[in-house]
Amino acid sequence: MAASNELAVEMKGITKRFPGVLANDNVDFHLKHGEIHALLGENGAGKTTLMNCLYGFLEADEGEILINGKKVDVTDPNVAIAHGIGMVHQHFMLVPPFTVTENIVLGEEPSKNNMIDYKEARKEVERISEQYGLEVDPDAKVRDISVGMQQRVEILKALYRGAEILILDEPTAVLTPQEVEELVSIMESLTDEGKSIIFITHKLKEVKAIADRVTVIRSGKWIDTIDTDSATTNDLANMMVGREVILELEKEKAQPGEVVLEVEDLYAKNNRDLMALNGATFSVRRGEILGIAGVDGNGQTELTEVLTGLRKKESGTIKFKGREITKPQTKRLFEEGISHVPEDRQRRGLVMDFSLYENLILGRHDRQPYASKYKMNYTTVKSEARRLIKEFDVRTPNEVVKAKSLSGGNQQKLIIAREFDREPDLLVAAQPTRGIDVGAIEYIHEKLVEQRNNDKAILLLSLELDEILSLSDRVAVIYEGEIVDILDVEDATEEKLGLLMAGAKSEEVEGGNDVGR
Repeated sequence: MAASNELAVEMKGITKRFPGVLANDNVDFHLKHGEIHALLGENGAGKTTLMNCLYGFLEADEGEILINGKKVDVTDPNVAIAHGIGMVHQHFMLVPPFTVTENIVLGEEPSKNNMIDYKEARKEVERISEQYGLEVDPDAKVRDISVGMQQRVEILKALYRGAEILILDEPTAVLTPQEVEELVSIMESLTDEGKSIIFITHKLKEVKAIADRVTVIRSGKWIDTIDTDSATTNDLANMMVGREVILELEKEKAQPGEVVLEVEDLYAKNNRDLMALNGATFSVRRGEILGIAGVDGNGQTELTEVLTGLRKKESGTIKFKGREITKPQTKRLFEEGISHVPEDRQRRGLVMDFSLYENLILGRHDRQPYASKYKMNYTTVKSEARRLIKEFDVRTPNEVVKAKSLSGGNQQKLIIAREFDREPDLLVAAQPTRGIDVGAIEYIHEKLVEQRNNDKAILLLSLELDEILSLSDRVAVIYEGEIVDILDVEDATEEKLGLLMAGAKSEEVEGGNDVGR
């Protein structure tokens, strides 16, 4: 993939400080023309800060930036764009009600007679779409297209503005496995066209599969820049974290007990009033992890929300500890022994402007020992918060800082600490490691298995097949809102799961089992 040794970008001695935090400490980074260069590090390591300095969202306090050998003061994104740099952020910057074309040309619209020339804009979008093999529907509303397609729109938006250097911030964090494969093909075709790509990530397998070179930063410091082929995933993990990391989880064979959750013929609608669950049937027992595998958008979110009282069911039966739940209510379900790790930690899991100690008692804030007669016992609350922060290794200066000040991995640990501390009979864990680094993933996996070994029932919903296969004792495949098969993990290969996830019938896949077993 790499075209030459000439450097497209040189960042020398970049230092960026925030109040009380040294985010980048004398960091060097070099990008060659025509290469894919991974920027690897834990959450909070300073990766995005470094790239925000390159793109002009932030100004470095020290150091210099050279683009194509010339020193440039990148004071704002307009300067970066003028020098051929484009950035696709982890949280897309698109206007949902606008069309694909309107989003791509926004701020750079072609005009005719002092009016926006939509016909010309659409033609230009089709041209660059065809040139780079990024097929999109120019007239579709962004709110109606998939996340993977939205990412294509963001890339086209940068290419429309003449980007020769693309920064992709955690580009696979919100993609399905199929969309990841598509993105890899897109990145390779772009470098074949002479583009240079920086992609920020913490996923080791992607680095090995995609990147020509990798730069590792840890705690704001440059650790090393190496050819990807010269290091194993274990080497990269150790460089990221600064210690030996266990990538392959070992666990004892499950000893499942009584059924804790029984779901039969469950139907529920999505936000567009269309049926998202179509007769889902399964059960979860004490002392086991049941993994739900499926392509995103096949009813996983609706299933999680129904089971935790956030969405009403249309029909079907839910039994918890042998008793039917007719109208699930979140507070009551939590009181009866269901905990929930939500897929969106910031929107569903935390109140970002609340302190850590306030977030750690959410749902229990009105009872002993945290409150008495509507008055908060702050001494007890803060003491318990310190205990949980220590026990679950939440990296924070103290318990009084706001949740929004933590890195993504530490926000996730905070939620895990709160939900596990409830001592639930059933834990519904939805995408528990989405968007977090390898060190935090290792820790959360260990905690999930520990809960299973403590005779808890765990329902795991994840888009990461590696995670499903590593943690689950049984795997249920969901397709178009229906559980199409349930397999013992020993029988669940990626090939079998992939076929079932794509809509193959159970009887067509060798090793399929009876649904609802």
